[in-house]
Parts: sequence; C-alpha cells; structure tokens
Amino acid sequence: MSGLARVLHARGAQVSGSDQVPSPITEALEQDGITVTTDQTAAGLKPETDLVIATAALPADHPVLARASSRGLEVIRYADALGRLQEEGFGISIAGTHGKSTTCAMCCHALVHAGLAPSFIIGAEVPQLGGGSQVGAAKIPIGPMAGLPGLMVAEACEFNRSFHAHRPKHAAILNVEEDHLDVYHNLEGVIQGFTDFAQNIPDAQLGGRLLIAHDGAHRREVTRGTNARVETFGLSSEADWSIKFKVETQEVDLQGPGSHLRWRNLMPGEHNALNAGAAAILALWAGADSTLVLEAMGQFTGLTRRTEFVGTKILNSGPVRVWDDYGHHPTEIDRTLRALRASESPRRLVCVFQPHQHSRTRFLLDEFASSFSAADMVIVPEIYFVRDSESAQDLVNQHTLVDRLRAQGTNALAADSLKDTVSRLDSVLCGGDLLVVMGAGPVGSVGPSWVHSS
Repeated sequence: MSGLARVLHARGAQVSGSDQVPSPITEALEQDGITVTTDQTAAGLKPETDLVIATAALPADHPVLARASSRGLEVIRYADALGRLQEEGFGISIAGTHGKSTTCAMCCHALVHAGLAPSFIIGAEVPQLGGGSQVGAAKIPIGPMAGLPGLMVAEACEFNRSFHAHRPKHAAILNVEEDHLDVYHNLEGVIQGFTDFAQNIPDAQLGGRLLIAHDGAHRREVTRGTNARVETFGLSSEADWSIKFKVETQEVDLQGPGSHLRWRNLMPGEHNALNAGAAAILALWAGADSTLVLEAMGQFTGLTRRTEFVGTKILNSGPVRVWDDYGHHPTEIDRTLRALRASESPRRLVCVFQPHQHSRTRFLLDEFASSFSAADMVIVPEIYFVRDSESAQDLVNQHTLVDRLRAQGTNALAADSLKDTVSRLDSVLCGGDLLVVMGAGPVGSVGPSWVHSS
C-alpha cells in the first residue's frame, strides 16, 4: 500500500491514508508529503476524498469503508488500483505461493541496471533500488520494445483472489502450493485461482507471455485455459529455461532460447537461484541487454526481511550471527533454514518463528511441524493475526504448534510475547550458534532488538 501511495502521489494525485500504528513506513510517507494518520474511524475520511483504495485485508464493514459507501465514493482494493496502472503501461506480474518479493526485486534491479526505467511496486524495501517503489518512464526508453508504454512491475498476491485484478502483458508463476485455505478451501481451489490468473494474460499474438515453473506449479492445469505464449523454467533439463545451481559456490547457470548466463548469487540457497533465474528471464523478455542482466544478477545484494543478515552479537562464549526472513509458509521455512545451515555451518541453528494467521497455522499445522528439521531449537511466540475471526483464534495458538513440533522430535518452546522471546535468547544462545528469525508479522524486530541489547 505504501508503494502504491508513492506511485500515485508521484503521478500527481493528492494522497492521504491511515494505518493502525505509526511506523518507519508511515514516517517515510509523511516525509514524502503523504499525510498518514492513525485515525481508523469514519471521521478519518477526508471531505475532499473522491476515491478510496483499501488493502485486501480490510473487512468491508470497516468504519472508513462504510463512510465512503454512504457518501457514494468509489471504493476499490489495492489490486484493482494496480490493475489500472498496468493497463496504462506494460504490466509485468510475478505470482506464486512464495518468492514473489525476491523475484520482483531481482527483476526490477536488472531492468533498472539495463536502463529500461521501470515503474514498480515491491512488497519489501530494496536498498539498491532506493526503496520498494518507483515511478519510471512513461515509455520504454531503449531495447526492442522502445516506445511502448512504460514497464509497470508488481508482485501478484493470491490472497482473496486479489491477483485476478492484475492486467499484465508478461507474468510469472513461481510455484503453486496450499495456502490461504480460508479463501480457497483446498489445493484444487488454489490451482483454480492461479488458472484464472493465467487467463488474464493476453493472447500470444498480442504479446502475452507466461513464465511458469516446470515443476511445483501444476503447470498443466494452470496453463490449460491461457492463450499466452508459455515457457517453463526450473532445475529440470526438460524446462525451456534450465537452471543449474552449485551449492558450494552459489553459482547459477541459466540456459534458454538464445541465452546462456552464469553468475554467483549473493542470496543463498537453491530457492533463490530459481528466483534469480525467473527474474533474469523476465528482464530478458522485456528487452534488457543480456550482458547487463548478467551484471545485475551477480550484484544483487538482497531486500529487507528476505534472508537478510542482521548482524553479529559477541557473547562471552563467542559470536552469534543473526539472520531475518519473512518466510511464513512451510516450504519457505524449510528451504531457507536448509540454505542458511549449508552456507553458515553453525554449531546450532536456533529459529524464532512467529506464525502468521491462526487459520493458516491450523490448516497447515502438520506441514509446519515438519518444516523445521534443519533447526536444532524453535521458539514460537504468539500468533500474529490481522484478519482472523475470534472463533478462528480460539482453535489454535503457539502452544498447539509447539506440541506438534515436539511430537515430531523438534526441541521447541513457546513464548508469551516478542519481548519475552528476546529475553529468552540470552539463556538459549551460545557462541557459534546461528539465530534465524522468521515470520510475516512484527517478529522482524526480534533480531535487531537482541543484537543491540546489552
């Protein structure tokens, strides 16, 4: 939402908004000339407002939305606004159960480095790009598509079927797994959601292209109804774009139609090699010079809360290195922990994991319990929620997950709060350990708080 606010503001709109609590994000918006309040009541809606854009997580009966409806104002969701921006430009959407922000950031970094001046909205801060959003050129400045409407790149979130409002010319589907089962109910529903997304891509003769994972994305079902040009990527030699990854050197080898690129990834893990490969392919499709794409991929240093190194704390027993990650789905957790264990070789790997949403935790409880095998200890603070009902919150808590982890043979303990979690780390961690903090909520404060505590 903050990225969208900046893009609209830069295009001349008068933008204001509200959030539940002040944060560095709201402070940065204020510095950019966008008024942000914490007034979540109907009175917070300014009289001069003529359009309300709400996050997908906001219920329809929210006081601001109710007041807007009573005034006859147009109310749309974030994805609808993004779809309108894409229709004005050359849209590129990146979808998938996980990896969207990282792939989107990598792709945008390559496009910027190649001089294609994209507009973009990414769900995380990217230091190399000056943040998570940018207003680019009105027309593509160089390359084989020079003169076409400017690039508009964004990640496409499947929650509440939001990505069905996207209007991309090019798109990628990185993976398709069970998630948001409060919306889709089962895997078949998730697959249908991605199938409907793929059908929004224009026909091949109109320039529509879809890049989809060769494995792990149910590509046959998902692509059945699309008339876009479809190409696959993955570790299989049968993929149109074949990716090889060397764990020891972090080297990525990408080979596809008319292209062969090789670079060393700075973000660890096979999953990030796949993300990088998809990003490079999308950049090449947009007309980026292959030499510049190669340079960009090898220079990409990462984004906030995606396998981000926080720092090292020196204890009497030795140093403890601390990493932070947004991962909140079982597959993300498993891949990230394995990648960090392989690259860091710690004495022990201790993971702090804050579950995101009671419904997700309950639906995927067994999967979560099996996803921490690379960890020697797991600390689970209270579940973070923004949209669950009270009844959903009563069905599962952090102790439920801890019990299931212990049943799987994982050393796990529950914490009452994030503050309690930070205080427990002093007695848990020893020199040579690796601390990995994971989750989509405010758990990101744990790593810095512990590193800088006395």
